[in-house]
Amino acid sequence: MTGIWWEYLLVFGASAVLCLVLTPVAMAVAIRIGVLDRPGGHKSHESPTPYLGGVAIVAAFSASVVAAAVVRPPASGRDELVVVLLLAVGLAVVGLADDLRSLSPVVRLAAEVLCAVQLWRMDAGVTVTGEPVLDAALTVLWVVGITNAFNLLDNMDGLSAGQAAVCSLTIFSVAAANGQFLVAGLAVGLAGCAVGFLRHNFHPARIYMGDGGALFLGFLIAYLAVKLRFDSEVSESFLVPVLACSIPILDTTLVTFARLSTGRSPFMGGQDHVSHRLVKSGLPVPVAVGSTYFASASIGVLCFVISRVDPTSAWILAGLIASTLALGGLLLAMVPVYPESRRRHFAIGEQVSTDRRSD
Repeated sequence: MTGIWWEYLLVFGASAVLCLVLTPVAMAVAIRIGVLDRPGGHKSHESPTPYLGGVAIVAAFSASVVAAAVVRPPASGRDELVVVLLLAVGLAVVGLADDLRSLSPVVRLAAEVLCAVQLWRMDAGVTVTGEPVLDAALTVLWVVGITNAFNLLDNMDGLSAGQAAVCSLTIFSVAAANGQFLVAGLAVGLAGCAVGFLRHNFHPARIYMGDGGALFLGFLIAYLAVKLRFDSEVSESFLVPVLACSIPILDTTLVTFARLSTGRSPFMGGQDHVSHRLVKSGLPVPVAVGSTYFASASIGVLCFVISRVDPTSAWILAGLIASTLALGGLLLAMVPVYPESRRRHFAIGEQVSTDRRSD
Protein backbone atom coordinates (compact mmCIF):
# COMPACT_ATOMS: atom_id res chain seq x y z
CA MET A 1 0.00 0.00 0.00
CA THR A 2 2.91 2.34 0.77
CA GLY A 3 4.15 1.82 -2.78
CA ILE A 4 0.77 2.85 -4.16
CA TRP A 5 0.80 6.13 -2.21
CA TRP A 6 4.28 6.92 -3.48
CA GLU A 7 3.02 6.36 -7.00
CA TYR A 8 0.12 8.76 -6.41
CA LEU A 9 2.56 11.36 -5.09
CA LEU A 10 4.78 10.86 -8.12
CA VAL A 11 1.83 11.32 -10.51
CA PHE A 12 0.75 14.48 -8.69
CA GLY A 13 4.26 15.94 -8.67
CA ALA A 14 5.03 15.06 -12.28
CA SER A 15 1.79 16.52 -13.64
CA ALA A 16 2.17 19.65 -11.49
CA VAL A 17 5.75 20.27 -12.63
CA LEU A 18 4.87 19.59 -16.26
CA CYS A 19 2.01 22.09 -16.20
CA LEU A 20 4.16 24.55 -14.29
CA VAL A 21 6.74 24.39 -17.09
CA LEU A 22 4.32 24.36 -20.02
CA THR A 23 2.22 27.30 -18.84
CA PRO A 24 4.93 29.96 -19.45
CA VAL A 25 5.40 28.45 -22.92
CA ALA A 26 1.69 28.84 -23.62
CA MET A 27 1.92 32.36 -22.24
CA ALA A 28 4.74 33.29 -24.61
CA VAL A 29 2.95 31.79 -27.61
CA ALA A 30 -0.28 33.62 -26.75
CA ILE A 31 1.53 36.94 -26.50
CA ARG A 32 3.37 36.34 -29.76
CA ILE A 33 0.25 35.50 -31.81
CA GLY A 34 -1.97 38.00 -30.01
CA VAL A 35 -4.35 35.59 -28.23
CA LEU A 36 -5.17 37.94 -25.38
CA ASP A 37 -8.20 38.54 -23.18
CA ARG A 38 -8.68 42.28 -23.45
CA PRO A 39 -10.40 44.39 -20.76
CA GLY A 40 -13.89 45.69 -21.34
CA GLY A 41 -17.53 44.96 -20.73
CA HIS A 42 -18.13 42.81 -17.64
CA LYS A 43 -14.42 41.88 -17.34
CA SER A 44 -12.61 43.20 -14.28
CA HIS A 45 -8.95 42.85 -15.30
CA GLU A 46 -7.14 46.02 -16.34
CA SER A 47 -4.62 44.86 -18.96
CA PRO A 48 -4.59 42.30 -21.81
CA THR A 49 -3.85 38.82 -20.46
CA PRO A 50 -2.69 35.71 -22.40
CA TYR A 51 -5.50 33.25 -23.04
CA LEU A 52 -3.92 29.86 -23.82
CA GLY A 53 -3.55 28.40 -20.34
CA GLY A 54 -5.99 25.65 -21.22
CA VAL A 55 -3.56 24.33 -23.83
CA ALA A 56 -0.91 23.83 -21.12
CA ILE A 57 -3.41 22.03 -18.86
CA VAL A 58 -4.58 19.71 -21.65
CA ALA A 59 -1.03 18.96 -22.78
CA ALA A 60 0.26 18.32 -19.25
CA PHE A 61 -2.60 16.01 -18.28
CA SER A 62 -2.59 14.10 -21.57
CA ALA A 63 1.19 13.58 -21.41
CA SER A 64 0.94 12.44 -17.79
CA VAL A 65 -1.80 9.92 -18.60
CA VAL A 66 0.08 8.52 -21.60
CA ALA A 67 3.34 8.24 -19.62
CA ALA A 68 1.59 6.54 -16.70
CA ALA A 69 -0.17 4.10 -19.05
CA VAL A 70 3.16 3.18 -20.66
CA VAL A 71 4.97 2.71 -17.34
CA ARG A 72 2.11 0.81 -15.69
CA PRO A 73 -0.63 -0.21 -18.14
CA PRO A 74 -4.06 -0.29 -16.49
CA ALA A 75 -5.39 -3.79 -15.82
CA SER A 76 -8.79 -2.78 -17.21
CA GLY A 77 -10.62 0.21 -18.62
CA ARG A 78 -7.94 1.13 -21.16
CA ASP A 79 -10.39 1.59 -24.04
CA GLU A 80 -12.71 3.71 -21.89
CA LEU A 81 -9.76 5.83 -20.77
CA VAL A 82 -8.74 6.50 -24.37
CA VAL A 83 -12.26 7.51 -25.36
CA VAL A 84 -12.74 9.75 -22.32
CA LEU A 85 -9.43 11.51 -22.95
CA LEU A 86 -10.38 12.06 -26.59
CA LEU A 87 -13.77 13.46 -25.55
CA ALA A 88 -12.12 15.82 -23.05
CA VAL A 89 -9.59 17.02 -25.64
CA GLY A 90 -12.43 17.49 -28.13
CA LEU A 91 -14.30 19.70 -25.67
CA ALA A 92 -11.09 21.63 -25.06
CA VAL A 93 -10.80 22.28 -28.80
CA VAL A 94 -14.41 23.53 -28.87
CA GLY A 95 -13.62 25.77 -25.90
CA LEU A 96 -10.47 27.09 -27.58
CA ALA A 97 -12.47 27.85 -30.71
CA ASP A 98 -14.93 29.75 -28.53
CA ASP A 99 -12.06 31.71 -27.00
CA LEU A 100 -10.80 32.64 -30.47
CA ARG A 101 -14.04 32.99 -32.45
CA SER A 102 -16.86 33.40 -29.87
CA LEU A 103 -18.99 30.39 -30.76
CA SER A 104 -22.71 30.25 -30.11
CA PRO A 105 -23.65 28.72 -26.71
CA VAL A 106 -25.70 26.20 -28.69
CA VAL A 107 -22.53 24.80 -30.28
CA ARG A 108 -20.84 24.33 -26.90
CA LEU A 109 -23.98 22.81 -25.43
CA ALA A 110 -24.35 20.37 -28.34
CA ALA A 111 -20.73 19.22 -27.92
CA GLU A 112 -21.23 18.69 -24.19
CA VAL A 113 -24.43 16.71 -24.74
CA LEU A 114 -22.73 14.47 -27.30
CA CYS A 115 -19.89 13.77 -24.86
CA ALA A 116 -22.38 12.97 -22.09
CA VAL A 117 -24.32 10.59 -24.33
CA GLN A 118 -21.09 8.81 -25.27
CA LEU A 119 -20.25 8.30 -21.58
CA TRP A 120 -23.67 6.77 -21.02
CA ARG A 121 -23.27 4.50 -24.06
CA MET A 122 -19.99 3.23 -22.53
CA ASP A 123 -21.73 2.48 -19.20
CA ALA A 124 -19.70 5.30 -17.64
CA GLY A 125 -22.66 7.49 -16.77
CA VAL A 126 -25.10 7.90 -13.90
CA THR A 127 -26.61 4.65 -12.56
CA VAL A 128 -28.79 5.96 -9.74
CA THR A 129 -32.26 4.86 -10.85
CA GLY A 130 -31.60 1.71 -12.85
CA GLU A 131 -33.93 3.00 -15.59
CA PRO A 132 -31.86 3.43 -18.79
CA VAL A 133 -33.73 6.45 -20.17
CA LEU A 134 -33.80 8.27 -16.83
CA ASP A 135 -30.15 7.49 -16.12
CA ALA A 136 -29.22 8.75 -19.59
CA ALA A 137 -31.06 12.02 -18.93
CA LEU A 138 -29.36 12.36 -15.54
CA THR A 139 -25.98 11.68 -17.16
CA VAL A 140 -26.53 14.49 -19.66
CA LEU A 141 -27.75 16.84 -16.92
CA TRP A 142 -24.77 16.01 -14.69
CA VAL A 143 -22.05 16.22 -17.34
CA VAL A 144 -23.39 19.37 -18.98
CA GLY A 145 -24.10 21.00 -15.63
CA ILE A 146 -20.70 20.35 -14.04
CA THR A 147 -18.76 21.12 -17.22
CA ASN A 148 -20.47 24.49 -17.51
CA ALA A 149 -20.18 25.12 -13.78
CA PHE A 150 -16.39 25.08 -14.00
CA ASN A 151 -16.54 27.24 -17.11
CA LEU A 152 -18.65 29.78 -15.22
CA LEU A 153 -16.22 29.60 -12.29
CA ASP A 154 -13.45 30.94 -14.50
CA ASN A 155 -14.41 34.49 -13.56
CA MET A 156 -11.70 35.48 -11.09
CA ASP A 157 -7.97 34.87 -10.75
CA GLY A 158 -7.27 31.33 -9.54
CA LEU A 159 -10.88 30.41 -8.88
CA SER A 160 -11.63 27.68 -11.41
CA ALA A 161 -8.17 26.09 -11.23
CA GLY A 162 -8.22 26.08 -7.43
CA GLN A 163 -11.70 24.59 -7.26
CA ALA A 164 -10.70 21.95 -9.80
CA ALA A 165 -7.71 21.03 -7.63
CA VAL A 166 -9.80 20.72 -4.46
CA CYS A 167 -12.62 18.77 -6.15
CA SER A 168 -10.11 16.43 -7.81
CA LEU A 169 -8.36 15.79 -4.49
CA THR A 170 -11.72 15.00 -2.88
CA ILE A 171 -12.45 12.45 -5.61
CA PHE A 172 -8.92 11.09 -5.24
CA SER A 173 -9.22 10.57 -1.49
CA VAL A 174 -12.51 8.67 -1.78
CA ALA A 175 -11.36 6.59 -4.76
CA ALA A 176 -7.98 5.71 -3.22
CA ALA A 177 -9.59 4.67 0.07
CA ASN A 178 -11.91 2.32 -1.84
CA GLY A 179 -9.28 0.72 -4.05
CA GLN A 180 -10.26 2.51 -7.30
CA PHE A 181 -6.68 2.94 -8.42
CA LEU A 182 -7.36 4.16 -11.96
CA VAL A 183 -9.91 6.79 -10.84
CA ALA A 184 -7.61 7.87 -8.02
CA GLY A 185 -4.61 8.15 -10.36
CA LEU A 186 -6.52 10.23 -12.90
CA ALA A 187 -7.95 12.48 -10.18
CA VAL A 188 -4.59 13.15 -8.50
CA GLY A 189 -2.99 13.80 -11.91
CA LEU A 190 -5.73 16.30 -12.75
CA ALA A 191 -5.23 17.97 -9.36
CA GLY A 192 -1.51 18.24 -10.08
CA CYS A 193 -2.16 19.98 -13.40
CA ALA A 194 -4.55 22.43 -11.74
CA VAL A 195 -2.02 23.21 -8.98
CA GLY A 196 0.80 23.68 -11.49
CA PHE A 197 -1.31 26.06 -13.54
CA LEU A 198 -2.47 27.88 -10.40
CA ARG A 199 1.09 29.08 -9.79
CA HIS A 200 0.68 31.39 -12.82
CA ASN A 201 -3.06 31.97 -12.51
CA PHE A 202 -3.48 33.08 -8.89
CA HIS A 203 -4.03 36.78 -8.27
CA PRO A 204 -2.67 38.73 -10.01
CA ALA A 205 -3.07 36.24 -12.87
CA ARG A 206 -0.49 36.26 -15.65
CA ILE A 207 -2.49 33.87 -17.85
CA TYR A 208 -6.07 32.58 -18.11
CA MET A 209 -7.17 29.03 -18.92
CA GLY A 210 -10.06 30.19 -21.13
CA ASP A 211 -13.02 28.06 -22.09
CA GLY A 212 -10.68 25.39 -23.45
CA GLY A 213 -9.14 24.67 -20.05
CA ALA A 214 -12.36 25.13 -18.06
CA LEU A 215 -14.41 22.74 -20.22
CA PHE A 216 -11.60 20.18 -20.10
CA LEU A 217 -11.36 20.29 -16.30
CA GLY A 218 -15.12 20.35 -15.78
CA PHE A 219 -15.79 17.37 -18.05
CA LEU A 220 -13.10 15.20 -16.46
CA ILE A 221 -14.26 16.04 -12.94
CA ALA A 222 -17.85 15.19 -13.91
CA TYR A 223 -16.67 11.85 -15.32
CA LEU A 224 -14.43 10.95 -12.37
CA ALA A 225 -17.12 11.86 -9.83
CA VAL A 226 -19.61 9.52 -11.51
CA LYS A 227 -17.03 6.70 -11.47
CA LEU A 228 -16.78 6.73 -7.66
CA ARG A 229 -17.93 3.50 -5.99
CA PHE A 230 -18.15 2.66 -2.30
CA ASP A 231 -17.94 -0.52 -0.23
CA SER A 232 -20.32 0.84 2.39
CA GLU A 233 -24.12 0.82 2.33
CA VAL A 234 -24.06 4.22 0.63
CA SER A 235 -22.89 2.55 -2.60
CA GLU A 236 -24.39 3.94 -5.80
CA SER A 237 -25.37 7.07 -3.89
CA PHE A 238 -25.22 10.43 -5.60
CA LEU A 239 -24.35 12.21 -2.36
CA VAL A 240 -20.55 12.30 -2.62
CA PRO A 241 -20.30 13.36 -6.30
CA VAL A 242 -22.88 16.14 -5.81
CA LEU A 243 -21.37 17.40 -2.56
CA ALA A 244 -17.80 17.23 -3.91
CA CYS A 245 -18.84 19.70 -6.63
CA SER A 246 -21.26 21.69 -4.46
CA ILE A 247 -19.42 25.02 -4.59
CA PRO A 248 -19.44 25.11 -8.43
CA ILE A 249 -23.08 23.98 -8.31
CA LEU A 250 -23.93 26.74 -5.82
CA ASP A 251 -22.28 29.36 -8.03
CA THR A 252 -24.11 28.20 -11.17
CA THR A 253 -27.46 28.00 -9.36
CA LEU A 254 -27.08 31.44 -7.78
CA VAL A 255 -26.05 33.09 -11.06
CA THR A 256 -28.81 31.40 -13.06
CA PHE A 257 -31.63 32.34 -10.68
CA ALA A 258 -30.28 35.87 -10.18
CA ARG A 259 -30.11 36.53 -13.91
CA LEU A 260 -33.48 35.00 -14.71
CA SER A 261 -35.15 36.91 -11.86
CA THR A 262 -33.84 40.20 -13.27
CA GLY A 263 -34.73 39.43 -16.88
CA ARG A 264 -31.16 38.67 -17.94
CA SER A 265 -29.98 35.78 -20.05
CA PRO A 266 -28.25 33.04 -18.01
CA PHE A 267 -25.71 32.76 -20.86
CA MET A 268 -24.51 36.36 -20.60
CA GLY A 269 -21.37 37.28 -18.68
CA GLY A 270 -21.44 39.39 -15.57
CA GLN A 271 -19.92 40.18 -12.21
CA ASP A 272 -22.64 38.41 -10.24
CA HIS A 273 -20.91 35.18 -9.22
CA VAL A 274 -20.19 34.02 -5.68
CA SER A 275 -16.65 35.39 -5.95
CA HIS A 276 -17.84 38.81 -7.14
CA ARG A 277 -20.38 39.00 -4.33
CA LEU A 278 -17.69 38.21 -1.77
CA VAL A 279 -15.48 40.96 -3.20
CA LYS A 280 -18.38 43.44 -3.22
CA SER A 281 -18.93 42.51 0.45
CA GLY A 282 -15.47 43.88 1.21
CA LEU A 283 -13.09 40.93 0.81
CA PRO A 284 -9.89 41.31 -1.25
CA VAL A 285 -9.73 39.07 -4.33
CA PRO A 286 -7.21 36.55 -2.87
CA VAL A 287 -9.26 36.25 0.33
CA ALA A 288 -12.53 35.82 -1.57
CA VAL A 289 -11.02 33.09 -3.76
CA GLY A 290 -9.32 31.48 -0.78
CA SER A 291 -12.64 31.42 1.07
CA THR A 292 -14.13 29.28 -1.69
CA TYR A 293 -11.12 26.95 -1.46
CA PHE A 294 -11.66 26.57 2.28
CA ALA A 295 -15.38 25.90 1.87
CA SER A 296 -14.78 23.32 -0.85
CA ALA A 297 -11.99 21.62 1.12
CA SER A 298 -14.14 21.45 4.26
CA ILE A 299 -16.95 19.85 2.26
CA GLY A 300 -14.37 17.49 0.74
CA VAL A 301 -13.39 16.23 4.19
CA LEU A 302 -17.06 15.62 5.00
CA CYS A 303 -17.47 13.83 1.65
CA PHE A 304 -14.77 11.40 2.70
CA VAL A 305 -16.58 10.83 6.00
CA ILE A 306 -19.90 10.32 4.19
CA SER A 307 -18.31 7.65 2.00
CA ARG A 308 -17.32 5.66 5.12
CA VAL A 309 -20.39 5.88 7.36
CA ASP A 310 -23.86 4.36 7.51
CA PRO A 311 -26.68 5.80 5.34
CA THR A 312 -28.44 7.63 8.19
CA SER A 313 -25.27 9.47 9.24
CA ALA A 314 -24.49 10.19 5.59
CA TRP A 315 -27.87 11.82 5.00
CA ILE A 316 -27.60 13.86 8.20
CA LEU A 317 -24.19 15.22 7.17
CA ALA A 318 -25.42 15.88 3.64
CA GLY A 319 -28.43 17.74 5.02
CA LEU A 320 -26.22 19.94 7.20
CA ILE A 321 -23.97 20.75 4.23
CA ALA A 322 -26.95 21.52 1.99
CA SER A 323 -28.56 23.74 4.66
CA THR A 324 -25.33 25.68 5.18
CA LEU A 325 -24.89 26.17 1.44
CA ALA A 326 -28.52 27.27 1.02
CA LEU A 327 -28.15 29.83 3.81
CA GLY A 328 -24.89 31.09 2.34
CA GLY A 329 -26.50 31.35 -1.09
CA LEU A 330 -29.41 33.38 0.31
CA LEU A 331 -27.04 35.79 2.06
CA LEU A 332 -24.92 36.18 -1.06
CA ALA A 333 -28.04 36.75 -3.17
CA MET A 334 -28.72 39.86 -1.07
CA VAL A 335 -25.45 41.50 -2.12
CA PRO A 336 -26.26 44.19 -4.75
CA VAL A 337 -24.43 43.32 -7.97
CA TYR A 338 -26.65 44.75 -10.72
CA PRO A 339 -26.92 48.49 -11.50
CA GLU A 340 -30.60 48.68 -10.53
CA SER A 341 -30.05 46.77 -7.28
CA ARG A 342 -27.14 49.02 -6.34
CA ARG A 343 -29.23 52.13 -7.04
CA ARG A 344 -32.02 50.71 -4.89
CA HIS A 345 -29.49 49.85 -2.17
CA PHE A 346 -28.08 53.37 -2.17
CA ALA A 347 -31.56 54.91 -2.25
CA ILE A 348 -32.56 52.94 0.83
CA GLY A 349 -29.35 53.97 2.56
CA GLU A 350 -29.96 57.65 1.74
CA GLN A 351 -33.54 57.39 2.98
CA VAL A 352 -32.40 55.86 6.28
CA SER A 353 -29.79 58.59 6.66
CA THR A 354 -32.44 61.29 5.99
CA ASP A 355 -34.80 59.74 8.52
CA ARG A 356 -32.07 59.71 11.16
CA ARG A 357 -31.23 63.37 10.53
CA SER A 358 -34.90 64.33 10.79
CA ASP A 359 -35.14 62.52 14.11
